[in-house]
Amino acid sequence: MAIESYVEQPEPVEGKYTFYILECSDKSYYCGSTSNIKRRLSDHNNGIAAHWTRKRLPVKLVYKEQYKTLLEARRRESQVKDWTRIKKEKLIQGIWSKL
Repeated sequence: MAIESYVEQPEPVEGKYTFYILECSDKSYYCGSTSNIKRRLSDHNNGIAAHWTRKRLPVKLVYKEQYKTLLEARRRESQVKDWTRIKKEKLIQGIWSKL
């Protein structure tokens, strides 16, 4: 009998998924992705979301992008998390150009 290995994958369901950037009270940025931006923002501000934002309340939504799949939103989140603060600020301000 063959044993199948199981690797958890992000949901392949198509819909509206959001990559977002929050500005925390200490002016730091937090990047995330979700299927429900209103609920997630509420969770962050109620201290029941990410550990990072819990210590930096309140937070405000400063940027978002919509994607068809959660995988796409998570890929964008991973990409932007590695950016410098200056690069994130240019994206937020809408004056993005490749640096």
